[in-house]
Amino acid sequence: MTDDVLLVHGGTPISGEIRVRGAKNLVPKAMVAALLGSAPSRLRNVPDIRDVRVVRGLLQLHGVTVHSGEEPGELVMDPSRVERANVTDIDAHAGSSRIPILLCGPLLHRLGHAFIPGLGGCDIGGRPVDFHFDVLRKFGATIDKREDGQYLTAPQRLRGCKIQLPYPSVGSTEQVLLTAVLAEGVTELSNAAVEPEIEDLICVLQKMGAIISVDTDRTIRVTGVDRLNGYTHRALPDRLEAASWASAALATGGSVYVRGASQREMMTFLNTFRKVGGEFEVDEDGIRFWHPGGPLKAIALETDVHPGFQTDWQQPLVVALTQASGLSIVHETVYESRLGFTSALNQMGGHIQLYRECLGGTPCRFGQRNFLHSAVVSGPTKLEAADLVIPDLRGGFSYLIAALAAQGTSRVHGIDLINRGYENFEEKLVSLGARVERPSAS
Repeated sequence: MTDDVLLVHGGTPISGEIRVRGAKNLVPKAMVAALLGSAPSRLRNVPDIRDVRVVRGLLQLHGVTVHSGEEPGELVMDPSRVERANVTDIDAHAGSSRIPILLCGPLLHRLGHAFIPGLGGCDIGGRPVDFHFDVLRKFGATIDKREDGQYLTAPQRLRGCKIQLPYPSVGSTEQVLLTAVLAEGVTELSNAAVEPEIEDLICVLQKMGAIISVDTDRTIRVTGVDRLNGYTHRALPDRLEAASWASAALATGGSVYVRGASQREMMTFLNTFRKVGGEFEVDEDGIRFWHPGGPLKAIALETDVHPGFQTDWQQPLVVALTQASGLSIVHETVYESRLGFTSALNQMGGHIQLYRECLGGTPCRFGQRNFLHSAVVSGPTKLEAADLVIPDLRGGFSYLIAALAAQGTSRVHGIDLINRGYENFEEKLVSLGARVERPSAS
């Protein structure tokens, strides 16, 4: 099979300009929110990525009319004829995304029932869905687990409740928000995630008529309303994709202007980027990232929930850290298996050692659970081309960065997984001067 392989001829700095559109971690959820409205919704700055296509298909299966708007990257969604979807059709989407579970609340409000098949997503550690179902039960839903999936019903109107998250999970916070807005009474969510994408989803729901307040102690209060309207909204830019291109510029010794990147949502990343030795310049249209020359600096880095250093920023930046002088320490506190991708970097000539201990002071769920979740990166090391198999979305883009920085030609397998979260990434690579190609069939 050569159709899922990319040949990367490395050793050349990337240079030029690319554009990022709306955040992968917001756009599909804003599309789900359209299900709650009694009128059409208009979402702008939508990227052409696989997760968007999956949700579009799920909405259409449930009777939502979805079509392109007047400007590029605009979707118009009309939920006036929401209906029950065929279980077999829904199941066809199983394994391609974890988004379907977020349809539960909206479908229970609109139809009184929902079906959720088995769920997919990146294999980067525990992302249990049981908590989603526990939350829905608290709202008053009943759940019947069968061989082909979960069948949910709401015999009566869902009711607001008090929920304490054991960890500020983004997915769980989204589930509560999408369910609470039409539930009867007040919902209080403690220890909620407050990522910029969560704030943007709250903005979407408020435009629809929801009543939501966010306190400084991670408590979100939602007063349920009887009816929601449609919305018109421009999605915030994808700060995770922007950071990936920044890391690529740093690792290859290049310069990339990321049009659409926003400083406010990237402040923590920008500070770390500067500490490593990268330079950046912000203007009203985007951010230019570049390697100024000279040695990069080793750093100590710990991932954390927002406003900390995002776990999705970690993998691309680790590739750049292989080129920094000295010992860098990375403590991953969000996903226990996220450092597994480093074995391929070692195969390419990197010196990265993993540890079960917490190499840092940030509170961590994994310290006593025997997971390799800390890393020591020794550099700089010369990377050499290799055959690489993409393990997950961010790890996959990190492999691309490593291949771009390495001497020789790498074969990167499973490349289409990157389409889940990076719009037109191959075209962007070519526009930056990267030498990439699909192998010819023999």
